[in-house]
Amino acid sequence: MQIPEDRYNKIANRISSSESPVGIDATKTHVLILYMLENLENRLDRIEQALHVTLD
Repeated sequence: MQIPEDRYNKIANRISSSESPVGIDATKTHVLILYMLENLENRLDRIEQALHVTLD
């Protein structure tokens, strides 16, 4: 996966933690991932409604 450097740096800055032994805040990282997945799900729902398509 190719991520533009500026986008990579922005994300890395949001999840980094100097207090963590692995360098990231795991809770913040998971919350960010779940938030983005929820946004994607909402967008897909709107697209499906606009197309009058249901995926069951």
